[in-house]
Amino acid sequence: MQQSINVIGRRKTSVARIFMKSGSGKIVVNDCPFEQYFPLETHRNSITKAFVVTDSLGKYDVKVNVDGGGTSGQAGAVILGVARALVEVSEENRGVLRKNGLLTRDPRMVERKKYGQKKARKRFQFSKR
Repeated sequence: MQQSINVIGRRKTSVARIFMKSGSGKIVVNDCPFEQYFPLETHRNSITKAFVVTDSLGKYDVKVNVDGGGTSGQAGAVILGVARALVEVSEENRGVLRKNGLLTRDPRMVERKKYGQKKARKRFQFSKR
């Protein structure tokens, strides 16, 4: 493997920069262990799912810089970034990751608020009289 693989993952307004190199399987998010950064087990399992699916759990050290959005969006950005990094390691991983839906960028964003309305779609209360 090369020196270090550098990829970007995005979800909602979160951006995750992934730096991956061969190592012992340590994952660090914003200079903090990822178990501590993502307290929810579902987020942690989905981040490691890409490694489990490609049989590379414990083979790579991952350093993540993530900013913007909330924890769920940040976890989604990290998932996509890790999957893209594994594809750069070996092109054979692409089919397995694609089959598990880990390489698809989720395009859903928050809809903007419109003028004359309370929120994006909610209207102000209508009064007939």
